[in-house]
Amino acid sequence: MVDDEPSLAELLARVLRNEGWAVETAGTGGKAIRAARAFKPDAVILDMMLPDIDGMEVLSKLRADNPSVCVVFLTARDSVEDRVAGITAGGDDYVTKPFSLEEVLARLRGVLRRAGMAPETTSNLLAVGDLTVDEDAHEVHRDGQRIELTATEFELLRYLMQNPRRVLSKAQILGRVWEYDFGGQAHVVELYISYLRKKIDAGREPMIHTVRGAGYVLRPVS
Repeated sequence: MVDDEPSLAELLARVLRNEGWAVETAGTGGKAIRAARAFKPDAVILDMMLPDIDGMEVLSKLRADNPSVCVVFLTARDSVEDRVAGITAGGDDYVTKPFSLEEVLARLRGVLRRAGMAPETTSNLLAVGDLTVDEDAHEVHRDGQRIELTATEFELLRYLMQNPRRVLSKAQILGRVWEYDFGGQAHVVELYISYLRKKIDAGREPMIHTVRGAGYVLRPVS
């Protein structure tokens, strides 16, 4: 992630890490070239307007070292001429500022998929705040840290993640996770919610909340 605005670079880097990527950041073209030689990235998000070297020159040096690296230009230049110049120079895609994080992620996945570095169908990833669940890989991360869950804990968390900010009753949870009707088994839900809290919320600001008389809800940390 190459941008001379540190706050923007760190924001995008954090989002990408939460999506499961390993990320390095650089604020100048020179640092980007050195970092790429050591890090050997699959893709680079590259600002065209850097304080030392123009993004076009950085691209040529990146490709000289690694011809297969994917490059997505990120810039405030939004004229047709600039877009054409960026793509002609060898950029794989082009995102203009201001942008949405979802757009950057979609463009990045797209160039990796077209380059054969990502599956045709991306993994089913659920994200609420800094908590992510990869439904295909059965992996859970919070703030970039891997969390190990049992199969039942994973199913319970997945159900909560599929319904963020929605209060789910014990009956609903039993019916979805344990697949049987509510019949005095509330203690099972309470027990597994407590297990999940110890792993998801331990040492962190809580995301799993009890709504007295109603059930449980997962909310992102504000």
